[in-house]
Amino acid sequence: MDFTEFKNDFLQDIKAAAAATGEGSCAAFAERVAQYLIDAEVLSDFSPSFYIGRYGRSKYRVDGYVFDEFDNTMNLIIANYDGNDLDRTLTNTEATHDFGELTVFLDAALKSNLYQEIEISTPCADLVDFLRINEKNIRKYRLLIFTDADMSTLIKTVEIEDYEGIPVEGQIWDIGRLFHVCCSEQGRQVIEIDFTEYCEEGIPCIEASSVANDKYKSYLGVIPGSVLADIYDKYGSKLLEGNVRSFLSTKVAVNKQIRATIKNTPQMFFAFNNGIAATAMKVETKLTHNGRFITYAKDFQIINGGQTTASISNSRFNDKVPLDGLYVQMKLTDIEESTPEEADELIKNISYCSNRQNKVSDADFFASHPFHRRMEQISRRLFAPAVDGSQHDTKWFYERVRGQYLQAQMRMTRAQKRQFELQHPKKQVIKKTDLAKVHNTWMGHPDIVSKGAQTNFSNFANYITEEWKANDQQFNERYFQSTAALLLMFQYLENTIPNQSWYEGGYRANIIYYTVALFRLLIQKQFPDRDLDLMIIWNRQSLPEPVRFALLELAERVLANITDPYRHPGVANVTQWCKRKDCWAAVKTINYALPYDLSSCLITADEKKKADRDAGKDQKEVNGIIAQTEVIRYPVEMWERLENFAVQNHLLNTKIDETALAVACRIPNQIPNAFQSKRLLSLLERAVEEGFVK
Repeated sequence: MDFTEFKNDFLQDIKAAAAATGEGSCAAFAERVAQYLIDAEVLSDFSPSFYIGRYGRSKYRVDGYVFDEFDNTMNLIIANYDGNDLDRTLTNTEATHDFGELTVFLDAALKSNLYQEIEISTPCADLVDFLRINEKNIRKYRLLIFTDADMSTLIKTVEIEDYEGIPVEGQIWDIGRLFHVCCSEQGRQVIEIDFTEYCEEGIPCIEASSVANDKYKSYLGVIPGSVLADIYDKYGSKLLEGNVRSFLSTKVAVNKQIRATIKNTPQMFFAFNNGIAATAMKVETKLTHNGRFITYAKDFQIINGGQTTASISNSRFNDKVPLDGLYVQMKLTDIEESTPEEADELIKNISYCSNRQNKVSDADFFASHPFHRRMEQISRRLFAPAVDGSQHDTKWFYERVRGQYLQAQMRMTRAQKRQFELQHPKKQVIKKTDLAKVHNTWMGHPDIVSKGAQTNFSNFANYITEEWKANDQQFNERYFQSTAALLLMFQYLENTIPNQSWYEGGYRANIIYYTVALFRLLIQKQFPDRDLDLMIIWNRQSLPEPVRFALLELAERVLANITDPYRHPGVANVTQWCKRKDCWAAVKTINYALPYDLSSCLITADEKKKADRDAGKDQKEVNGIIAQTEVIRYPVEMWERLENFAVQNHLLNTKIDETALAVACRIPNQIPNAFQSKRLLSLLERAVEEGFVK
């Protein structure tokens, strides 16, 4: 797939989405671009809030927003969308005009009575309310233009004046930039830092040459606190590796002890603090008469010390601490020599091991949990039933790694790409955050899902981590099929709600979360000991009529409930209201009798228990086969080294493990059975935790 194909596909998807939902193409465009940027970790979430108006003699417009709670950045978005297939260019003049409209909107929201003019319980009213309440907390405004035009090559940088003393950053996202970021091997925005912009010579360091190998090199450096704060102020949460960001997103309070040291004894910070650990895909250094200095790092990611970094920046901003004399130790690992797959695995392992020294649970590293590998394995082998007279089966593609679906097509010919999309339709791609969203909703947590993808994913991680430990076999083909069925339910509501006469725009996501959660709750109440048979949806690859009817009836009632100001006095912002347990309690009071014919779509508790048990047994057999395959994949030499390591470190607790290892050391003449293979992989995992290198 080249850029031309990507752009054509992207624009056709926008038109198809707009036609399906009845919403404007511009709104569909903004949401689709935002979703790409969420996947690329440029944005943490997205809330559509289209509004245009005038403030004085100036026109303003806003299409959406997202507030990054970790670094207190308010992102305001405007869509510059034409929709024509003809090529056009976004000039610097046009970009300046668009950024200006966002700035005028900011002025109108904070300095006029706009909040009184906009109809209450609308998305833009929520945005204005949020801006006014959080004005003192916002540390940066980021203005983003989403455009289907090609950005002019004459636009080299975007400079926007500070707003009331708060830094303002401008970004233009055309489809070419989306392609570059989302289809790169990293699948996200790559941060490149020239340290000589902050320090004349760079960051003083020594190279740990004794530990270097063919996969990485390491440097130990001393970075001034002011430089670390400057870098964080510029890049914000994008500076933090994904696992670290997920962990800290729910623990954003500044560590009191770190803050006290910064304020009172900054010169002691180096001695008191563990510093930061970072990785980069490329590191450049120079040797001068003053020593060695790090001058440049590509794809710089902090994998340990995120709270330290945020605390230093926050202390300078909130406490006005100058940071003079404050220095931070830094371990920087250069993984340029690794393959993309090796680099990804190495970063995850370094992040995991570094953060295990702190109070970080396994759930905080859920993105690399074996649960996702299981879902990926099932998605690659399981066919969905053919429907609508089609003569071929399809698959639901699970993205274990961000951007996997696009990456799979990058080196395909057009014919291969057509065949791939025929078997893996775009609408049947399952992202990790989507899986967490539909299951948390189905389990009755629409308030948590409404808090955004990152918070919901973290919450779901805690649940899966514990459930996996208790019985991993419950996450099987039936579970995957249920996931697809729930996604079909979500997709139906996403496409149908905008066409309803009672829908005037806004809160579609919240309506869906609360509708689906309420639907299941009412089933459990009105049909005791029964539940919706999601396998019916899987087998049909669509919703039965009684389900469709009930969902739409409920959706209308849910909208009226969550936007009723009398139900949430003191909370004018509907978006914020939907994040509260009180909102879920209010929605539960909706009185609605489910249609009687829905009973044909239900399954009894006993039937479901038997089906789950049978699926678990099948998964147990599959686990054994996978374990054997994994064991055989490793060379005999590795098992021989493991045997010596296990003996020396007293890891062989049972005769069973000794026997399994003995068999592994005789591969291929002998092959460990399924049980032995599982024991071997468990032993290997324990050994790695003790320092064994595979």
